[in-house]
Amino acid sequence: MASLEEIRNTRIEKLKKLEEAGIDAYPATAQKDFDLAFVIKNFPKLSKSKKKEYSLVGRVMSLRPQGGLIFFHFSDGTEKFQGLLKRGEGISDESFDLFHQTVDIGDFVEVKGSLFLTKRNEKTLEIHSWKMLAKSLRPLPEKWHGLTDTEERFRRRYLDTLMNQEVKERFITRSKIIALIRDFYNSEGFLEVDLPVLQPLAGGATAQPFITSHNALETNFYLTIAQELYLKELLAGGFTKVYEMGKRFRNEGIDTSHNPEFTMLESNEAYADAESQRDFIEKLFKHVVKKLFGKPTFEHDGSIISMKEAFSVVTFYDLLQRHAHIPNPESITHEEAVVRAQQLGVKIDRGDALEKVLDNIYKKVARPKLIQPTFIIDYPVSFNPFAKRKASDPTLIDRFQLVIGGAELVNAFSELNNPIDQKERYLDQDKKGQKGEKEISPSDKEYIEAMEYGMPPNGGIGIGIDRLVMVLTDTKNIKEVILFPTLKPKQAE
Repeated sequence: MASLEEIRNTRIEKLKKLEEAGIDAYPATAQKDFDLAFVIKNFPKLSKSKKKEYSLVGRVMSLRPQGGLIFFHFSDGTEKFQGLLKRGEGISDESFDLFHQTVDIGDFVEVKGSLFLTKRNEKTLEIHSWKMLAKSLRPLPEKWHGLTDTEERFRRRYLDTLMNQEVKERFITRSKIIALIRDFYNSEGFLEVDLPVLQPLAGGATAQPFITSHNALETNFYLTIAQELYLKELLAGGFTKVYEMGKRFRNEGIDTSHNPEFTMLESNEAYADAESQRDFIEKLFKHVVKKLFGKPTFEHDGSIISMKEAFSVVTFYDLLQRHAHIPNPESITHEEAVVRAQQLGVKIDRGDALEKVLDNIYKKVARPKLIQPTFIIDYPVSFNPFAKRKASDPTLIDRFQLVIGGAELVNAFSELNNPIDQKERYLDQDKKGQKGEKEISPSDKEYIEAMEYGMPPNGGIGIGIDRLVMVLTDTKNIKEVILFPTLKPKQAE
């Protein structure tokens, strides 16, 4: 078997042969009458006139020379189609020979000819002339489907989507999901806005940021971990319904459900609260599932997820009582929580605050069991510095998360709009930071100032787009739904 370098050298020789024949192997323009999908769908009508010629384009995916015949399949990204060259019939011997001598699987070609059905009833284009559009120098992989090194698939995603239709379809589905969400938000009167990625403070969430610097301003900036604060400043500025869908960056671990760069939708609605936002989210998810699958159910990890009924609602403490067998989660001490975590085999780090220990316990023993759509409500105040306290119990915040298929897809709450309370929450965050906690949201004086001008009561929502796509496409690794996931560069390994 020839080595890659030998194959590449052979293809370079073919490239030279084209150049010697005065042919530009990488022309700027191409003639295309129709997409191949259109040709297949309208074949009876298009093939009626045998004298009619059509110009089609695509990448050569197979080659089968048979003496004076060359059968090949080519794909333009919409469909695959068969082409046929017959020596001496409709194409010159010179053009036939040049095709035979220079065209390889992987090349992009423009072909012109007439449509007909073969004896085996395969739709085919009998080619009268052809043109090289892009000569490939490397062969397409023959055993891509059986590739065991999944990281190679992620590094060469262009080959992954080319050789694996299922992978390509997954990303087409992702695009449809995003379009459905955006259309729903727009139809509900929300305004999509653009917000800065480079921010002077990493606020709006409790996460470890990426830090960069700006030479001209001689100052550090942070890649956004959340856009919540900017959205709420817009509410103070007179907007009522705003959302932003874009990249977020968190300098944390990488696993099957976390990527340092990910996509999130965040929205804020004036005069809304957590309860109304739950209704909104349920309506949104039912809409997306119905439009995507044509029915209110879909399959995920062997289970049928149903959107037919109202989503379940359970409190955070109830989950700890039920699944972690903690009888008094509302009054448990830090020491008791650490002991229980160790008993349950939950990984914790030195210095983890009580809320983080409890959250890790929940993630280990409770979250995986929440398969059907479930809203989790009533979290301790320490869980989020921006959520409003519950009027019925000031030790809790009016927050909810949505879990489907064991995955957290939505985080939302009644937003805190009291600048005095917000400043106290910030001070608590700063104290945690001084003790070494890295995942905090530091005091933001400019945001407090905006709040002091007056901010309407409002509800905020955050939707993890990548995780939602994972659930809706029955995928178990977040890298499978991100076209180019974050990977360690090869040269650094």
